[in-house]
Amino acid sequence: MKPILKLYRGYANEQELIVMGHVFRPTTAKDYDFQKKNIKNATSVIGMYRIKTQANADVYLMHNKIKIHTKTLNDGYFKFCVPLDQFTLYGWIDYEVSIHYNNETITIKDSYIRPHKGNLGIISDIDDTFLVSHTVNPLKKLYVLLFKNINKRKIYEDVVTHYQALSTAGRDHKEEFNAFFYVSSSEWNLYRFIIKFTELHQLPKAVLLLKDIKTSLTDFFLTGRGNHNHKFDKIKHILEFYPNLEYVLLGDDSQHDAFLYEAICKIFPVTVKAVYIRQTGDTKKVKVTAILKNLKTLNVSVCYFKNSSEAITHSKMIGIIV
Repeated sequence: MKPILKLYRGYANEQELIVMGHVFRPTTAKDYDFQKKNIKNATSVIGMYRIKTQANADVYLMHNKIKIHTKTLNDGYFKFCVPLDQFTLYGWIDYEVSIHYNNETITIKDSYIRPHKGNLGIISDIDDTFLVSHTVNPLKKLYVLLFKNINKRKIYEDVVTHYQALSTAGRDHKEEFNAFFYVSSSEWNLYRFIIKFTELHQLPKAVLLLKDIKTSLTDFFLTGRGNHNHKFDKIKHILEFYPNLEYVLLGDDSQHDAFLYEAICKIFPVTVKAVYIRQTGDTKKVKVTAILKNLKTLNVSVCYFKNSSEAITHSKMIGIIV
């Protein structure tokens, strides 16, 4: 058996490239099967949380014909932060990472984005923002995660139309896209599921920034829960990494998105252009409404919507999309 190398989509600005992934110990367990149904799907999902990571594993990034070496952290996670020098490519760019096992080299490729100048940056939550997840009902959320395979999971109506319009907003060329980030309290365990879901529904290709990986069944039953400080930290990092972009933030009112976005807007009073919050219940929440009213005083355009068609109308009204 061989160790398993997983890569995630990375991102770069004018000075730095960031790519990341995990190394897992050799295992006979099968990877998550997207086509399993009911109990078999549940078994496959649980298997994603019964993985064992490899600490201190040697990992190599090939970049600009130079082999760069690092080692994994205690949870098997690795991250390369590499200076860029006179690098002129933009858009989605391939990268390559390898590990060595006995006398064999295991090499995997993925891609990272270096946004074209003049872009919007779009940062979206996942659960109950575009993927129907029932976050306010933990038991129902677990039931859906366990017993509904990827083909049975639901997406909100018109959300794809809105996101695709945001992805191409202000771009003159079809091959150019705005930088999209999906930031969630879901763990890295669900990375492949989220990627497959977004591809299935033709959502914009995006960088995913998720929560630390989990490796036990106890962790599985607490998936997506706990504090959301990591989301704030990751969103803050994106805005600091790309200070010249204007941002659109999308979330929902099932957890703390409005509170996080308010704090972000206060720290970055120039760069956040609009905040969208999906209403997940029958009525609008008083505290969320108050937050969005306060954001208007910071000259941030806000939209508290039930249906994505309302968000599309708002985006057209403020000139983000046509």
